[in-house]
Amino acid sequence: MREELLPDAVPGFWPSGPDLSMVRAYIAAMHITLPEIPVTKISGLIGIETLEAHERRAHRLIDSATRGMPTAALRALDAVSRKWLVRWNNAQLEEIDLVAALLGRPGAYYLSVNYEWGCTCRVAPSPDGASARMARVLDWRTPGLGANVVAAKVQSRAGPFAALTWPGYTGVLQAMAPGRFSAALNQAPMRRPIGLFAIDWAANKARVWSRPHPTPAHLLRQVFEVARDFEEASKLLTESPIASPCIYVLAGLSARDSAVIERTEEHSEVHRGPGVAANHWQATGWRGSARGQDSTGRAERLCNLAPDFSDLSSWLVPPVLNPLTRLALVADAKEGRILAQGFEREAPATAPLDFAF
Repeated sequence: MREELLPDAVPGFWPSGPDLSMVRAYIAAMHITLPEIPVTKISGLIGIETLEAHERRAHRLIDSATRGMPTAALRALDAVSRKWLVRWNNAQLEEIDLVAALLGRPGAYYLSVNYEWGCTCRVAPSPDGASARMARVLDWRTPGLGANVVAAKVQSRAGPFAALTWPGYTGVLQAMAPGRFSAALNQAPMRRPIGLFAIDWAANKARVWSRPHPTPAHLLRQVFEVARDFEEASKLLTESPIASPCIYVLAGLSARDSAVIERTEEHSEVHRGPGVAANHWQATGWRGSARGQDSTGRAERLCNLAPDFSDLSSWLVPPVLNPLTRLALVADAKEGRILAQGFEREAPATAPLDFAF
């Protein structure tokens, strides 16, 4: 959907911000067709194959993500990022090298290891109690992520999985493996050693340099590639060292199999059963500055949700829906089904993708 087709720039058109039902009515009245989320079959290297299939989307996203950043600075960030990958023998280094070569421009290394987002997730039984489900909303500052999201149908050693991702990206942020589990990654709170945002941000990044572990997104990809069931996935996400703190959410097949896994680099706090996660800690005594817009309010909004496949707009409302929302989905591994949709400026940017294996 072209952004100019939505009248959110007209003063007074949306009295209190765009409402999804109003947006959909407007789209129907104007005979606007939202673009589909493409589904791409991946036989091995998710970053390479999504890039080869959707190279123009990749360049648009890099343009958006690096707008205003001097080329020299981006090259320097690439150099530092690659040096870190080499230093700790990162498993995805060769693939990221190939992505960088195919793109032929700076940014591939930096964007592969850097992330700054907010997320809201709910894992809970389905409304009929027959399975576990995951509801997921991804917020990110970079515009265009909602309009350019792709679905990668990946073959792996443990079985296939479907990841909602972006061309050239080598990690996994959210995915569903039919007959195994669904999982997603949230950014953790920022540690607060001093209390000044810029200094704390730099200190958090500096810590990563000393960690010989995979990024949280690369670990999640590994889990989808090798874990055979909910328990194996939970063990790996709980015990595997990572380069920076994060929050994982995991939903298995049975209605009782769900968990929120809060992580530092080498420690974990596991909350089994139905739960919700945003960008603040729930673990007693864990301290940090919440990320994203109204982390507590977003978590509270979803705390009683029983995810269903009828209509994302029934629960995707402020503050869970906000100006930075790029993707929303519901996943059920027992059914082997995902309902997903991209968003830009609090309005749908793609048609809903109802995907099943």
